[in-house]
Amino acid sequence: MLSRFIISILLLASAPAHAERAQYDFNPGWKLLVGDRAGAAQPAFDDAAWKPVTLPRAWNEDDAFAKDIVDHSTGVAWYRKRFTLAADTPGQQVFLEFEGARQAAEVFVNGRRIGLHENGVTAFGFDIGGALVPGENVVAVRTDNRWDYREQATGQRYQWADRNFNANYGGLPKNVRLHVTGSLYQTLPLFSNLGTTGVYIHAREFDIPARSATITAESEVRNAGSTARSFGYDVTIRDQDGRTVARFSAPVQSVAAGATTTVRASSRVGNLQFWSWGYGYLYDVVTTLTVDGVAIDSVTTRTGWRKTAFGDGMVTLNDRAIQMKGYAQRTSNEWPAIGLSVPAWLSDYSNGLAVAGNANLVRWMHTAPWKQDVESLDRVGLMQAMPAGDSERDVDGRRWEQRVEAMRDAIIYFRNNPSILFYEAGNKGVSVAHMAEMKALRDRYDPHGGRAAGSREMLSTELQSVAEYGGEMLYINKSARNPMWATEYARDEGARKFWDDFSPPFHKDGDGPLHKGESARTYNRNQDSFAIENVRRWHDYWRERPGTGTRVSSGGVNIIFSDSNTHHRGAENYRRSGEVDAMRIPKDGFYAHQVMWDGWVDVERPRTHIVGHWNYAPGTVKPVHVVSSAHTVRLALNGKPLGAARQSERFLFTFDDVAWAAGELTATGYDADGRQVSQARLVTAGKPVALRLTGIPSPHGLRADGADLALVEVEAVDAQGRRNPVALDTVHFSLTGPAEWRGGIAQGPGNHVLARSLPVEGGVNRVFVRSTTQAGRIVLQARADNLAPAELVLVAHKVEVNKGLARMPAPPPVRLERGPTPATPSFTVSRIAVAVASSTAASNASAAGQSVDDDETTSWASKPGEPAEITYRLAQPADLHEVSLKLAGWRERSYPLRILVDGVEAYRGVTPKSLGYVTLPLRHARGSEVRIVLDGAASDSAATEMREVADQANTDTGAGRVARSALAIVEAEFYALPPVRK
Repeated sequence: MLSRFIISILLLASAPAHAERAQYDFNPGWKLLVGDRAGAAQPAFDDAAWKPVTLPRAWNEDDAFAKDIVDHSTGVAWYRKRFTLAADTPGQQVFLEFEGARQAAEVFVNGRRIGLHENGVTAFGFDIGGALVPGENVVAVRTDNRWDYREQATGQRYQWADRNFNANYGGLPKNVRLHVTGSLYQTLPLFSNLGTTGVYIHAREFDIPARSATITAESEVRNAGSTARSFGYDVTIRDQDGRTVARFSAPVQSVAAGATTTVRASSRVGNLQFWSWGYGYLYDVVTTLTVDGVAIDSVTTRTGWRKTAFGDGMVTLNDRAIQMKGYAQRTSNEWPAIGLSVPAWLSDYSNGLAVAGNANLVRWMHTAPWKQDVESLDRVGLMQAMPAGDSERDVDGRRWEQRVEAMRDAIIYFRNNPSILFYEAGNKGVSVAHMAEMKALRDRYDPHGGRAAGSREMLSTELQSVAEYGGEMLYINKSARNPMWATEYARDEGARKFWDDFSPPFHKDGDGPLHKGESARTYNRNQDSFAIENVRRWHDYWRERPGTGTRVSSGGVNIIFSDSNTHHRGAENYRRSGEVDAMRIPKDGFYAHQVMWDGWVDVERPRTHIVGHWNYAPGTVKPVHVVSSAHTVRLALNGKPLGAARQSERFLFTFDDVAWAAGELTATGYDADGRQVSQARLVTAGKPVALRLTGIPSPHGLRADGADLALVEVEAVDAQGRRNPVALDTVHFSLTGPAEWRGGIAQGPGNHVLARSLPVEGGVNRVFVRSTTQAGRIVLQARADNLAPAELVLVAHKVEVNKGLARMPAPPPVRLERGPTPATPSFTVSRIAVAVASSTAASNASAAGQSVDDDETTSWASKPGEPAEITYRLAQPADLHEVSLKLAGWRERSYPLRILVDGVEAYRGVTPKSLGYVTLPLRHARGSEVRIVLDGAASDSAATEMREVADQANTDTGAGRVARSALAIVEAEFYALPPVRK
């Protein structure tokens, strides 16, 4: 320290009047050793034999998709790095920012222990200035990702270190940054270890039509000097093109030595572009501290603004209702042989695919996502729900404190990211007190961000008075109060390799080993069956969308977007519920959702997709399934019409017993007036004769930084260059030049992870090539028996690294394809709820009102041996069109019912099973009294069981608590058609 003091004195005369802030990419130049080594924290330790790596890098990345996550390698691994700062100026502050570590990270600088972070999820930072020396410095990080890791101070395990869902990519799998500031500076948003909150940018008083809002910037400012300082605060807002759109400031103020204060400035700003779904418009907000008019510290915060509201059962974005349509995705968001540690452009590629498939929401599961994915969703225009850290239950004591701390850190770190709309307090319902505590956390650290605090469930009246959204994990919920959206649904699985029963490799739909006694039909589907199941499951949510009554569903998220190395069933060691596979190649389910979800609520852009391919053996006769949002669909083969379709679930059109013939299969969609609105084609491809390699480009080219990846697609194509959809050829790859082979994935031994030979599936596959730190020409060659080979040349471009430090890479460009929020309504009112004035029942009369109380935790049920019927008196006579019911046991039980309106039978039938609500059509019936009668014993035959769910309480629909001779109604609703417009 004496030498540092002397150097500081010598530099004082030549030091500038102010110290400019600098931020460095701290990812290059690390050394990695798997195992524990005494003395590894010391600067003089010999690490010459350690593996050179560029972060982010999980030390056990090879395990990704090669092993079940319970078998992921765990233990201690060390990371070391040497770096030199350009200068050491008086008052200089130096901070390390880690975007996360798994599980624990103990940080040393020049042999001095700086601190420890243990939760395995959130970002953290350290002030390392006091440990630095002139010249070269050494950072060493000891990581420990044991599944049974315990918090050192308490001995408590972390609830979210769960082998079921939280893939264990150990070490430093996220980015690291270095920040250098002067003694008067704006803090970093790193509450963990630093205890600071950084910059907070927010908007209020929105005028969406006028494109204006009041923008506020506030910064936590610290004076680390020995004397009080006075400073000014200037704010500059720049648009996507770098143009200044606003400037404003706060009056000069003072901060005492060693103290921290918060400074704010606000201004009305016009001509704004509001962030929206598929419109990731972002601004750079530059907040600057000045002393005597000279800038001494500037922070650039990339953010966007949007108006939100949560009420009447709906979410509105920029004054337009939007139904949640998307995916519950593992926060690992991983790739084969890489894990989560992909470059930012590849995060955008994956998340951008979800937007292209018309998803508007990602609900990250169990733990907060890493910064790169959060910022990626900002850029592509994809809303997100952010959890803290949890498992499948509410907890107490230190485990609850750990969750609160993780949520606090995540809120502070991500509160400037416009894509976050929801803070999730728990993956399973939390208590009223815990929900209130999480909401208070939001109110303290992000009171103006326009984000709803809630949790899974939150269905009761009491919980809805505290939470601001809710929704079950397996079922559909509705509300006239807080928006209710399913936090995960459609859990079935299907491998991309399996088209249908008629296509190579001729996998029979649903064939496979039992899982917990459950048939493989739910987790080993073919693609056609998988896509159809997705259509059926979404239909329940579409049917109860905004515009369909007072109580509505605010949508739901499908589990999952991309195949994941977690929570698998059956013969594979990874989950295949994704609408794209692990290399992000779309399955038919992706296109099914693209059709059904193309609109904010109602479908706004008609689409049509033919499920499957059109390459079969002569003599094949099969059903052709078409997913379409058109009113009607016609199918033609080589121009010849193929008859009428059988329509089901609104979006599914099936043409039975179609005889295959080579050529072109065309599905054309028409609106209600007979006008063509969409079309899809399948063409028979010829025999594969060649391979084709296509690079999926990064917007900035391949960087020779040792971490960038090239994603390359390989196809088996016919003589006309068309992909053959049933090809399964094995492809052999060779690689030359400054690159590392990371390969891909396919069904087979070890899932072919890291293998140099792997098959195409359905005629296509993808592989990874990783750059080294050497620039140059890379040649990838592919060959297969009886196919012409292919070659792809890549060029890795030099990245400057100066003594361990590099410039921050430019972020990928934002995506604006969907355009700004439309000004038109997002739905048409299709039915009108008729209010209930009173309800009576001969059995269990005191509970009759609970069937119409907008509380899905309460219900009415008749008692065995007593009349199984209930009567509702409407608020006024009405021409009833439909009755919607949530019946106990909805997924397992069918009820034979009679419905009478003013004593006249308007419905007789057996209710179908569903994810929650059934809508029963009524014969024309006008009246003011509706009686619902159980017309025989209910049936539990063909009940859908969900044995794969770890906590079976989550699958409970109430059927086991109600006799089959009883009628049990959770909620009843009555509907009339809207008035006809003249």
